[in-house]
Amino acid sequence: MTAYRTVAPLRSVLAVLGALICTGAPAMAAGGEAAHFERHEWSFAGVGGQYDRNQLRRGFQVYKEVCASCHALERVKFRNLVQKGGPEFDEEAVKALAAEWPNKITDGPNDEGAMFEREPKLSDKIKGPYKNEQEARSIQNGAYPPDLSLITRARSVHNEASWYIHVPMMLRDVLTGYAEGGSDYLYALLTGYKEAPQGFNLAEGMNYNAYFPGNQIAMAQPIPEGGAVEYQENAGAKSSLEQNAKDVTAFLAWAADPSLNERKQLGWTVMLYLIITTLLLYFAKKRIWSRVKH
Repeated sequence: MTAYRTVAPLRSVLAVLGALICTGAPAMAAGGEAAHFERHEWSFAGVGGQYDRNQLRRGFQVYKEVCASCHALERVKFRNLVQKGGPEFDEEAVKALAAEWPNKITDGPNDEGAMFEREPKLSDKIKGPYKNEQEARSIQNGAYPPDLSLITRARSVHNEASWYIHVPMMLRDVLTGYAEGGSDYLYALLTGYKEAPQGFNLAEGMNYNAYFPGNQIAMAQPIPEGGAVEYQENAGAKSSLEQNAKDVTAFLAWAADPSLNERKQLGWTVMLYLIITTLLLYFAKKRIWSRVKH
């Protein structure tokens, strides 16, 4: 019985460590080795990071002109583009944008009991071009363009280091508040299109990507080398493949976590409150117990 009690906790610890180390599926390079994902500087990273409004505006422009032709954003409503902490577009401009959105809303029934299509309103979701998954697959040769609302939470990077290196790195990520693995992966994917290396068997209709698992992806390169979206002079950045990719990644990170700015500000307020409360309680204790003889 004593031996069992000693070994069982060890097994539990090893099981947890094994689960932590093996979680995730790394992209593999052509030679079979794991692809290396760079960590990028994101304005919203860490415990005090915040979204950059200008970057979110540029990112939405990239989504609208590049991604919206295939991908929906159904967890985001047009009114969210107006709200604080996001792109903060002018409300009238977003109303006009919704009215001109190419993907109409199926509504109804009307007085005759029939369904009908109408222009989107502020309260409507940002829908994609397809009515259902079957229609999307039939048009995209069997591939299904996923909804991008939570794409930076649904994807992440994987550390291939040995466990004795991985565990300290994991602890560092916890202490620094690293939660941008999905953003780093998405940026790498968008900029990872290359010519297939010699000897690589690329299936018909597929594209080589250095960071996609298996290196074969049905989606053609969405942003060309020169940058697909031209920014205005006052946009705060110049157009390029890397800049377009970084901006749309930041926008999709906001789409997955639109309350990040407010939550982090509230967190610092709560921490300040707790520190002040702790000091007050400490000095109150000192004052009260100073009158008691020990």
